[in-house]
Amino acid sequence: MNAFFGSMVGRVFLILVGGVLASAMLTALLASNQRQEFLTHIRTLHAAERAEQLVLMLDALQPAMRPGVAEAASRNGIVVEIPAVESNAGATDSAFAAALRERIGPGYQVKAKSIPCAPPPGVGNAAAAQPATRCRSAFITLRDGTPLHLVLPSRHVLPEALPAPQWLLYALVFSACLGLVAYAVARMATRPLRQLALAATELGRNIEQPPLPEHGPTEVRRAASAFNNMQAQLRRYLQERTQMLAAITHDLQTPLTRIRLRLEKVADDELRDRLVDDLSAIQGMIREGLDLARSMNSEEPMQRMDFDSILDSVCADAAEAGQDVTLNGSTGASIMAQPSALRRCLTNLIDNAVKYGGYARVAIAREDTHVIVRVRDGGPGIPEALLGAVFDPFFRIEGSRSRDTGGTGIGLTIARNIAEKHGGTLTLKNHPDGGVVAQLELPRVL
Repeated sequence: MNAFFGSMVGRVFLILVGGVLASAMLTALLASNQRQEFLTHIRTLHAAERAEQLVLMLDALQPAMRPGVAEAASRNGIVVEIPAVESNAGATDSAFAAALRERIGPGYQVKAKSIPCAPPPGVGNAAAAQPATRCRSAFITLRDGTPLHLVLPSRHVLPEALPAPQWLLYALVFSACLGLVAYAVARMATRPLRQLALAATELGRNIEQPPLPEHGPTEVRRAASAFNNMQAQLRRYLQERTQMLAAITHDLQTPLTRIRLRLEKVADDELRDRLVDDLSAIQGMIREGLDLARSMNSEEPMQRMDFDSILDSVCADAAEAGQDVTLNGSTGASIMAQPSALRRCLTNLIDNAVKYGGYARVAIAREDTHVIVRVRDGGPGIPEALLGAVFDPFFRIEGSRSRDTGGTGIGLTIARNIAEKHGGTLTLKNHPDGGVVAQLELPRVL
């Protein structure tokens, strides 16, 4: 869950859902308030209409006939008191008073209040059980000066509000639909980013990856086009560099061969041997420089391989060559790899351990989604501050790894390049009991 909400999809999803839900809640609140005001206004007008009919009828009757009409009105739930004594109980209802004044016209004194409902006099318990809790009370002075008190119970002409379960159902359906739409939009909006990230990762492994398709919105097409142009430029750069190094290597072979032949004519044997050794070192550096360039621009196709088999083969070849190499463990895992490049990586690690540590103790294991190879040597170790620097091309640590071993300081660089092209990592660390441990982690096929 944390991984989802930490991703771009999760964040866009939260922004969409949160923003729309907040807007919907605010809109619903405003609509509910407006609706309640509208319902209150309708009820006020309805009560004013009922009161108007009764007031005008009582005002038109003779005073002696009014009590009979009042008694008849009380049977309908309306309390009519003639004459009446004004009470201070209840809260002033100015809206009802204004509506009643407007309907009955001038010549009447009107005061209105909202009071708790009570059963009309002489009415049974059925009326007392009415659901209304507040009634509208009006004190009116008729044209002849007779004080009149009306109490009108609330009638639920319109519902107070939608039932709670219905609101809850609407909220659940709305949230579910919104969540689906927001997730679809978030996935659609972040798909180009995922494709670009995947393409960048694959580009680091294989520069010959096919270009990204340039379709979709304008911004996506521009990003894909820029990425494809960058990939093409990198491909041309690497090809030109590799071709240049190959040409230099080829062109140098002839003069170096002539120099070697001429060195054979040097009379001083000691000087001749030193010059030949220096020439051999130069030729070795040229070859390994070309190997380094090729390790960063390998066009070998990826294929599924049994990791235990290829590592066992590399260790067996090293043992047959007289190197002190042992292999422990197994993984039973398969990986996607370039066979020749991976063998070169493993061979470099074993050769490096044997050259500078006397032996190579190889151990393999499977952990989570990776296979791990640990190659330990028996050397003096490397200063902690230089553990990262040894991966730099032609970097050497004087005193512990001299030119007498025959190395040029490029084997670990090539091994790391190959590991990264396979989506893995290569690190070095000093073992507590002495020596250096090279740890190679490669993703396995799940």
